[in-house]
Amino acid sequence: MRTRLLALVVLLLLAGCSSGGGSDDDGPVTLRFQSLAWQEESVTANRELVKEWNATHADIKVEYVQGSWESVHDQLLTSFEGGEAPDIIHDASDDLADFAYGGYLADLTDLLPARLKSDIPQRSWETTTFGDGVYGVPFLQEPRVLVANATWLKRSGERIPTPEHPWSWAEFRQITKRLGGPGTYGVAWPLKEPVSATLNLSLSAGGQLFHRGADGRVTVRFEAGDEVVPRTVHDQVAADHSASPTTLGSGGSDTLPGFFGGRYAMVPLGFSYRQQIVQQAPKGFDWQVLPAPAGADGLAQGVSPQTLSVAEDSPYKKEAVAFLDFLLRPKNMVRLALGDWMLPTGAQALADPALHTKKDDWATGTALAAYLRPAPAQSVRGYPEWKDKVATPAFQEYYSGAIDLGELRTRLEKDGNLVLARYQR
Repeated sequence: MRTRLLALVVLLLLAGCSSGGGSDDDGPVTLRFQSLAWQEESVTANRELVKEWNATHADIKVEYVQGSWESVHDQLLTSFEGGEAPDIIHDASDDLADFAYGGYLADLTDLLPARLKSDIPQRSWETTTFGDGVYGVPFLQEPRVLVANATWLKRSGERIPTPEHPWSWAEFRQITKRLGGPGTYGVAWPLKEPVSATLNLSLSAGGQLFHRGADGRVTVRFEAGDEVVPRTVHDQVAADHSASPTTLGSGGSDTLPGFFGGRYAMVPLGFSYRQQIVQQAPKGFDWQVLPAPAGADGLAQGVSPQTLSVAEDSPYKKEAVAFLDFLLRPKNMVRLALGDWMLPTGAQALADPALHTKKDDWATGTALAAYLRPAPAQSVRGYPEWKDKVATPAFQEYYSGAIDLGELRTRLEKDGNLVLARYQR
């Protein structure tokens, strides 16, 4: 009798230790979907889509789990190692490399439906491809743009840039000099997180920074194309005094009060900041979206799309991909994009008239979608550590004037390659 009881206890314990979603023998499969949506409209759209799925799929139920962008990397690492990862994982493509190479994410290559594969362009799939596998579905992205005080700009008489005829980086620098005045600045750069902004905008000038050799190893080289954007920002602050020095340590939201108050003519921001501007701008404040400056490679800029992945430990990978296929149908992808004030990656969704309106300058952002490329650091193992320990302090010190361009290059290359080498042994 005692032996049978012990066997029963062991079986119950084993059943309780299973990871990911689950199901009773006679009940539906339950998938845990961790979403990082945070804006009210975005959370509503995600929850509504989960509810719609559950109403029409009695055998596969989805449980919505709220996550946070601020802590997602460490939270996911802990859950992976503890065998408690959600089945469906919302993240950003530049956070996936270590998880993909570490075996925590499922390779979706043979699981994805043909419709989804063909609707999302290859350049977007490259952001979630590591080695020979595809470890996430890129579904939302946003260009970096210039948000301008339209009244100020019109009064200045400067040429208004368009996606067809953007400013060059040199022209942008000269215009910000002319727009500034006593107590005001032509531009405010919010560079609390300077690395991704600098690297992604540098693609327009031919900057790459990370170079992969024939042996697959990545090294950092700070070359002529990589200098254009950092030099522009540095000179606007230190030489021209056309950029506010006090916003260099600020986040994008921190610059909005000064922007609304007439202190800055322009602020470089992600496209989704339009939602905050619509909500917070004083009555009668006239603003507009302008394309970021263009360089030798035109309007190209790097992006790290938001992604949806499936945990390798999930026993219900096919069911999880079926939910992703539903969530990312063109009409649903449009709903998610509108909720987050971002652009969908899917071609059918991107063509939706709702994303081509003059209202809130949706059309300007949508016109930039064709120029978006995988962020330079996309597939670099060790990038999070390189960014935190080497690049962030180096760029912050350069922009503040504490070090010169030569020292910036030395730090990024010498110290940076020491970090990356540990991940490529």
